[in-house]
Amino acid sequence: MKRLFFYLSLVSLTTILLSCSSVRVSVDYDREADFSMYKTYAFYKPGIDAVEISDLDKRRILKAIDNELSEKGMLKTDNPDILINIFTDEQENINIYQDNFGWGMGWGWGMPMTQVSSNVEGTLFIDIIDLRKNRLVWQGIGTGILSLDMDKKEARINEIVRKILKNYPPK
Repeated sequence: MKRLFFYLSLVSLTTILLSCSSVRVSVDYDREADFSMYKTYAFYKPGIDAVEISDLDKRRILKAIDNELSEKGMLKTDNPDILINIFTDEQENINIYQDNFGWGMGWGWGMPMTQVSSNVEGTLFIDIIDLRKNRLVWQGIGTGILSLDMDKKEARINEIVRKILKNYPPK
């Protein structure tokens, strides 16, 4: 019985840790770009319209980007220095845990137990394009477990965007 409790606790803990897992971020940028020149931005509407996620999630992502860039002193305008584009990707992860739970001496009698859990891992790409030179100058990529709960989803999107844009502008 102790062994059964131990394994159930382990599966529960693993599920909790996966749902709270951190965001993995990577960044690439043009080392020749002068990021101090970029003071204004706009969203690249044709690119954002092509992203295959719900309009609600698009608005959540764009609002989070707006908040982060305005905190950095940037202004959203119709005549921008840079354009912001986004891409998304998602992957469903299925985790299977199997063990035999038994009792008695030696081999005893056992009962196989299988636990299955799944989660959706999302990746957000944020591209920054120099409008005058018409070239990509910065890209941030964040990957993390997504939540289907509306309140948690919005908080998770804000966290992912914040962690990606923490690295903008490059130092």
